[in-house]
Amino acid sequence: MSQFANSKYAIVGAGLMGRMLAVALAQRGAQVNLFEKGSTSADLSAARIAAAMLAPLAESAITEDNVVRMGVHSLPRWKQVIEDLSTPVFFQQKGTLILWHRQDASEADRFTSHLERNSRNNQQLVAPQKLDSQSLRDIEPSVADRFTQGLYLPDEGQLDNRQLLDALLIELELLKVKCHWNTSAEPEQLRADGGYDWVIDCRGLGAKAAWQADDASHNPLRGVRGEVVRLYAPEVNLQRPTRLIHPRYPIYIAPKENHIYVVGATEIESEDLSEVSVRSAMELLSSVYTVHSGFAEARILEMATQCRPTLKDNLPEIKFSKEKGQAGLMLINGLYRHGFMISPAVMDCALELLDEGNSKTATDLGLRVNKVLGTQELSLCA
Repeated sequence: MSQFANSKYAIVGAGLMGRMLAVALAQRGAQVNLFEKGSTSADLSAARIAAAMLAPLAESAITEDNVVRMGVHSLPRWKQVIEDLSTPVFFQQKGTLILWHRQDASEADRFTSHLERNSRNNQQLVAPQKLDSQSLRDIEPSVADRFTQGLYLPDEGQLDNRQLLDALLIELELLKVKCHWNTSAEPEQLRADGGYDWVIDCRGLGAKAAWQADDASHNPLRGVRGEVVRLYAPEVNLQRPTRLIHPRYPIYIAPKENHIYVVGATEIESEDLSEVSVRSAMELLSSVYTVHSGFAEARILEMATQCRPTLKDNLPEIKFSKEKGQAGLMLINGLYRHGFMISPAVMDCALELLDEGNSKTATDLGLRVNKVLGTQELSLCA
């Protein structure tokens, strides 16, 4: 029998990571209590707003190699995670399509060279494929009248973020996880109250105070604002996530089931959660129309904003403290814009740490893990 079966866990925060960890621990026989200050809908979570693209090669143009490795690790793991759920979740692995207009060809050349170099340096990445007008028509015929070339990134994928959050919620009920909705809880207080072997902080930006800087080596937490538009576009039939290269308005279009499209790109250094600005709305909608004219008659279902929890260096981190005679404390944060792309990798590392006190997977992937000893932090993994 797994040692998880003899342990009791409190998880604070029921966004993506909180729900995934609660389900994973309960599947292993652990007793789990989940605390969430919001409702079951995950309205307070960045995961509800995300496009949920699983695109390590595409993201390699703007992120570090260790995040790319986490994304590569997570792609097959997503299949396993979803297969283990009782409720179906839309999952697709048809690659990513990159497009650009003729005037942006030089920018596209630089982007292509960057991805080609990254795929040579990381043998786990499949090299991008250049598309001419005919091969573009074969892969994505609905855009072939507006574009004569493109780039295809095989093996990349996406899932439906809201279906996944709902499916995880159902799994929590089936596994009899004790969920405390609309309940604010402080991890340190739960730890002090006793009754738990581990308290795990998955609050995202809600954990900001726990990550505040007391010295120059600390890695403070901040929010990075993102804005997305959800469209119903029955005249559009994109088969896979599509990105548009543009020096000012780069966008992504993630097609979900039933002609629903999630469109986004904005990344603003702000923790402002007010409504989508007119400028952002105009940029997103005008750009998406240049990709496919069918978006002109699309219906705007939602314009939404959320802030991604981000550490100073834009990289994820796990911190934990475990001393004899008291409950362990684990903090998981900083998944930034890559939450869906890397969350299975981060979860696997967390489970290893809880089980063994160290994580070979974290070392292999380059996920930063720090063990806190009193006021000192001991780095276990870079």
